[in-house]
Amino acid sequence: MPGEKGDLEGFLSEAERVGSQIRDGAREGLRFLVVSHFDADGLAAGAIMAKALLRWGASIHVRVAKQLDEATLKSMKPIERDVTVFSEIGSGYLSLTAALDEPIFILDHHPPAGAEAGHGITHLNPMDYGFDGGREISGSGVNYLAVKGADPRNMDLAPLAVVGALGDMQDRNEGRELLSLNRLIVEDGVKAGLLKVERDLIFYGRETRPIHKALASTTTPFLPGLTGREDACLALLSSVDIPVREGERWRTVASLAMEEKRRLISGIVEYLTVHGFQGSLAQELLGGVYTLTMEGEGSILRDAREYSSALNACGRMDKPGLGLAVCLGERGEMLRELEDLVREYRQVLGRHMDWIAQNPDRIKRLEGFHLVRGEDFIDENLVGAVASMLSASSILTMDRPLIVTARARDGSVKISARATEELVAKGVRLGGLFAGLSEEYSGLGGGHDIAAGAQIPPEKLEEYLEELNRRIVEETSPWRSSRRR
Repeated sequence: MPGEKGDLEGFLSEAERVGSQIRDGAREGLRFLVVSHFDADGLAAGAIMAKALLRWGASIHVRVAKQLDEATLKSMKPIERDVTVFSEIGSGYLSLTAALDEPIFILDHHPPAGAEAGHGITHLNPMDYGFDGGREISGSGVNYLAVKGADPRNMDLAPLAVVGALGDMQDRNEGRELLSLNRLIVEDGVKAGLLKVERDLIFYGRETRPIHKALASTTTPFLPGLTGREDACLALLSSVDIPVREGERWRTVASLAMEEKRRLISGIVEYLTVHGFQGSLAQELLGGVYTLTMEGEGSILRDAREYSSALNACGRMDKPGLGLAVCLGERGEMLRELEDLVREYRQVLGRHMDWIAQNPDRIKRLEGFHLVRGEDFIDENLVGAVASMLSASSILTMDRPLIVTARARDGSVKISARATEELVAKGVRLGGLFAGLSEEYSGLGGGHDIAAGAQIPPEKLEEYLEELNRRIVEETSPWRSSRRR
């Protein structure tokens, strides 16, 4: 159930009120511009809002943005609209949005920053009601609760909100499952007959990939000796007597019998232990599995985690329109194009990870964080994905936050940061730190406690990193002091 600190009744009531205002405007014939973020949660959020508006008969235009800045607002000017809805973006830039003339709705889960929402701005954020936007509900979840509160027919959009939450890594807890407000949304999906939930193996590609490929593709957690090694995975499966083929067909993780799954987990534990690694890593392969029952078996959209990964690929590979189209129900040729894009995306990510592994000197271990300088290699669109994969790998130990840099097309430097729940418990708060510090250095930044980002002028980067290091050390100093006592 939702966290004890949150005002559930107050938040759901406000979500219904905001959703009803948007619905009424749509029914009055107002023209809507929906602006959303380019990651999986943002694309799911934008699709949820767009689908509800279309259901209410609105004329809409959807714009996907990498960040909300002056350039983004300038690009919106030619678009004719009466109302602008920011879905999964906007809370961190309230001062910017206040400059717009038309009525504004912001439905987001990021920590609010800047001025208070001004006149003409309706701001819905779970953090104002005591909920943690990094763990308890995603941006797509906020948009879902608003449109569902306004119209029960929109309950059929619950699976998209689940996909968005998983894309935002909100299952990063001991049980690897969605909790709190996210769980309410999961329950809606189950009631609607659109979701099946079970505790099972959560390999990437559990519905689509041959078992050995799914095991080799696993990066969360990173399995030393197995991740990226199909030959080793085939040998392991053979050692625990799990056939990888049934006739001419490759078997998938989803097709395994329960006893086979038990043998597989036991085999992974034994393999890791024998090779000097923690066998407990294998327990992180068990968690909540969220299956979209209306999608066909073997589809990359059937497993919600794989769906979210596909949406991330769309955003990172400059194909957000493809992700939106699929979320809005397009299949056929669009789905085949998505499958090709996902394959290309994983190859590109693999090249980035190989580059880091082959250039260990690029990883600097500072007192406050690990730093990977990638301005001359890492694609700006992939810096967040690289940070996520690297933080889950065995290339470094996450005993401190990870900072990865890349050069943006406009010459600025993009920074992506990752932490762990253990680091948060020690005092690390990446989102708030990046929001405040980036503004001091003429940049933009923000995010959540465990995942944040920034864009900084290149001439201020060295000073920025130095100050960031100092402040992270300062944030964790109480924990360091107690440890010494």
